[in-house]
Amino acid sequence: MPGMLDKVLIGTASAAGVGVVAWQTKFPWIKYDIQLIKLGQRLNKMRQEVLNSFLIDKFESQADKQPKKAMLIFEDSVYTYEFIELQSNRVANAVRCLGLGFGDTVAMMIHNEPAFVWTFLGLQKLGISVAFINFNLRAKLLVHSILASDPKAIFIGPGFDLLHAVSDVLDDIQGLPIYIQGCTGHEVPLGMNDFGYLMGQSLPVRTDRSVRKDMTMESILCYIYTSGTTGLPKPALISQGKGCLAAIALQTVNLSAEDVVYTCLPLYHSSGSGIGLWGVIERGATMILVKKFSAKHFWPDCRKHGATIIQYIGEILRYVLAHPPNELDGVHNVRAAIGNGLRKDIFMAVQERFKIPFICEIFGATEGVTITVNIANKPGAIGRLSPLLSKIDPVPKALVKFDYATAQPIRDKNGHCIKVKIGEPGLFLSKIPDEMRQAKETYKVYKTSQEASEKKLVRNAFADGDLYFNFGDVFYLDKDYFLYFHDRIGDTFRWKGENVSTTEVANILSLLPFISDANVYGVQVPGHDGRAGMAAITLKEGDKITEAQLKQLYRLCEDDLASYARPLFLRILSQSVLTSTFKQLKIDLVQEGYDLTKVTDPLYYRNSSAQTYSTLTAQVLPTFLQSRL
Repeated sequence: MPGMLDKVLIGTASAAGVGVVAWQTKFPWIKYDIQLIKLGQRLNKMRQEVLNSFLIDKFESQADKQPKKAMLIFEDSVYTYEFIELQSNRVANAVRCLGLGFGDTVAMMIHNEPAFVWTFLGLQKLGISVAFINFNLRAKLLVHSILASDPKAIFIGPGFDLLHAVSDVLDDIQGLPIYIQGCTGHEVPLGMNDFGYLMGQSLPVRTDRSVRKDMTMESILCYIYTSGTTGLPKPALISQGKGCLAAIALQTVNLSAEDVVYTCLPLYHSSGSGIGLWGVIERGATMILVKKFSAKHFWPDCRKHGATIIQYIGEILRYVLAHPPNELDGVHNVRAAIGNGLRKDIFMAVQERFKIPFICEIFGATEGVTITVNIANKPGAIGRLSPLLSKIDPVPKALVKFDYATAQPIRDKNGHCIKVKIGEPGLFLSKIPDEMRQAKETYKVYKTSQEASEKKLVRNAFADGDLYFNFGDVFYLDKDYFLYFHDRIGDTFRWKGENVSTTEVANILSLLPFISDANVYGVQVPGHDGRAGMAAITLKEGDKITEAQLKQLYRLCEDDLASYARPLFLRILSQSVLTSTFKQLKIDLVQEGYDLTKVTDPLYYRNSSAQTYSTLTAQVLPTFLQSRL
């Protein structure tokens, strides 16, 4: 008996047979729905298949099936499936001797390099959950992120920057065992352990799958951190099942075992690991792994190693586009690009200049329950939300009216959310499937308190008893039901492909003795995706800040904030912001931004060459905005 999707396709085909021209004239957008319906059918079939085995089982099967095939290409070196398997076996056997095993959690902070992959896989062989720590974090934020996952140990990758970052917080991480790679015996600091030595002493033989016999699809695969309204990074729960489903996201561009995926996105993010690495493992493909993004080397690397699919965030392709044109720009094997944040103003320019046949724009969230996909090559769109798709969608989605001040949906007289009209900005919600809710009595988004999880949930959205996930993003629909990003509300904004928590940054700035209050928000910058950080500061005494204080503020941001979270602009307010009007006043501040014609308060910009915040003037502003912020 045909399913719902089959019925829709049969009905559509019948309608087309009656009168194709009339049908397409009346519903010109329906051809895009049919594309997504067919994709949905294929993904749904794959969904059932991938949930039959765990990610680590898939990797071991690939290593057995094609041991000599390249799994990773990193800095001109080729790492085969067999080599990664042997290294991950060494990790598993070494970790097992440390007394760690199934059900335990460890924190892992490693750069984009092969060590990340074999350490993660080795831990998975034992059924150990892994907390992916952002390697940009320092000081208090690093301590918080490590402890938030409640780990039994910390594994640090090669790199003295990582070693120093952890060394600086040794007294604050509660005596957790620390295991480091990439150091020789005499370089290992007191209080740490040489994991590279332990790996060298362990056998590269595979641990029997019985050690993880109690693993289920509900077991925690890893924790991936995200910024939220509470102001601190929160570990989002990624189950084994969710990891398996993330691995088929690359099927939106028809990934096969013959493909070579270029990834310069951080592996501690869900895009780099969930979509990229896990997708490569699922298909048995090859990944070109880049330690750090470089616009100069982006296309030469793709050409050199035969990339067929590239992963991106919009900011990356904007930088690549800004690089001087080259006669080889369109010479490559790339057949598709997949990512998010490629805005309409450069979509066509990227596609035409670099001759990319297919750009697949997606939208999702690490802790979310769904993604949207634009497979129509529609510039700027992030997916579709048509009446037909909404009718058959197993995970219903909606754009609803909301209050900018509270970042929450507005309710009607019956207490339900109100859907917006075409062209009207609406808060994006997605229903949490019943089977996910039945797995646990209380649906949990984060490992942290249930209060943090509740802030992402909308109960009784359209019917009593239903449960929806609040993405915190604002979209709008055009007349053809294509979905477009409009804004991000609440206490986070996005910059350099990272979520920045305004409360988190404000708490750091407020540590300085001369600051009474710090109101942090994101402002738009021409030619850049997302929003750049800006802080409106109230001083404890007067409204004039000294040169010494500006330098002190700059140094604090350098030491305690990740590079993407450091405010680019400062505004010195003459009076404190009242708590009761904090949200409303922030909206006014965002609208005024750093506009010198609207702001009468002193304005400053982050001057990295002088290592301070310098006065912002009409003469300085154009040059600053044109620099690589």
